[in-house]
Amino acid sequence: MGEVRAYSQSPSVNKLFVTAMLSGKGSARPGELPDRAALVDDHPLEAEAYARYARVTGFTVRDALPPTWLHVLTFPLHAALMAERDFPFGLAGLVHVRNDMELLRPVLLGQKARLMVRAENAQPHAKGSTFDMVGTVHVGDELVWRGVSRYLSRTVTLPGEPPAAVRETAPDAVDSQRWRLPADLGRQYAAVSGDANPIHLSPLTSRVFGFPRPIIHGMWTHARALAAFDGHLPEAYRVGVQFTKPIFLPGAVRFASAVDGETIRFVVRNKEGKPHLIGRIER
Repeated sequence: MGEVRAYSQSPSVNKLFVTAMLSGKGSARPGELPDRAALVDDHPLEAEAYARYARVTGFTVRDALPPTWLHVLTFPLHAALMAERDFPFGLAGLVHVRNDMELLRPVLLGQKARLMVRAENAQPHAKGSTFDMVGTVHVGDELVWRGVSRYLSRTVTLPGEPPAAVRETAPDAVDSQRWRLPADLGRQYAAVSGDANPIHLSPLTSRVFGFPRPIIHGMWTHARALAAFDGHLPEAYRVGVQFTKPIFLPGAVRFASAVDGETIRFVVRNKEGKPHLIGRIER
C-alpha cells in the first residue's frame, strides 16, 4: 500500500488550502502520484455536523447517512494528500469532473468510522490532466462505502492521448423541480463540507482561476439531486455522476429523473436544457 499518513482527527481544509497556495510544489515529476494514503481512525459520525449539511443540501435528518455525506467526511483527506509538496497537481483551482460511489449497507449516526483516501490513475485530458481520489469508509472491519472522485487540473499537461471519456445518458423526462441558488451558496456549502476551494467562494477569488463568477461545488449539486429521492432509495446502491457544465452563482437550475429498468437516471440542467450534471442510481 505504500506510506500511510495517520491523523488523529480530520485535518483543517482551510489551513491546507492556505499551505498549498503559499508553499508551492516540490520536485515531483508531472503526473507521478505519491504512493501514499491518508487515514483517520475512529471518526465519530456526529448528528450536529450532519444536520448542518442536511440543511444546506436538502436532506431530511435520519439515522442512515447518504453517501454524499460520507464523501464529505473523506474530503479533508483528499486535501491533505493534495497539499503535500510532492503532489504533482495544485490543490486550488482543481475542478471535480466525475464522482462514483457505492453504499454497501446503511451507515448510521452515532457509529465510528475509519476513513482512508489515496490518489490513483493520473491521465492526460483534452483540457489538462485528471487523477482519481479513491476513498473508503469502514465501520469496524466492514467496508461500508467506497467513492472515486475524478479531478481535472487545467495547469498540468501529461503526454499521450486522453482516454475515451465515459458519458452518462440524461433521461428524457420533464422537469420535476426548480432550484434557485443564492450568491452565497458556495460559502454556505464550504462551511458545512470543509471544501473551501477559492473557485466557489467569491467573484474575486474565482477570477484568479478563470471563472468570472463563483461556481457551486459539484458535490452540492450531487447531494441536492440525491436529496430529491430522500426516503425512496434502497439501503445499498451505486450512484455515478458526471459534472458537465459549471453552475455560476447566483443561478437557477431544473431537475428531472426517470426510471429505466433497475436504473434511475437524473439530470440537473439550465432553462435551455443543457445539463450541468447527469447521473444514475443502480440498485
